[in-house]
Amino acid sequence: HGPIALIEPSFPTIAIVPQDSVYEKTISNLEEIKARGGPIVAIATEGDERILKVADAAIFIPKTLEPILPVLTTIPLHLLAYHTAVARGCDVDKPRNLAKSVTVE
Repeated sequence: HGPIALIEPSFPTIAIVPQDSVYEKTISNLEEIKARGGPIVAIATEGDERILKVADAAIFIPKTLEPILPVLTTIPLHLLAYHTAVARGCDVDKPRNLAKSVTVE
């Protein structure tokens, strides 16, 4: 299967794992990744001790109502993308191949 074939020790999986209605299924998927030697960085709900047994690292978000979880999980994802780009020497203010730009007046 395509995504499973991409798992390797040098390429971490970034997983969004809040304690929501699909938590158990997500944990099961992460256990499969772990069994294949893939490192996992999880964005998880504060106080989730179980994720620490599956993931190699965790970024915690506060407990909140399920409809608000998508907003909270995007914040660490944006910060991770930003800091990764900066570490790689990318110009985060002028991404390559950007066809349009927004001008703020």
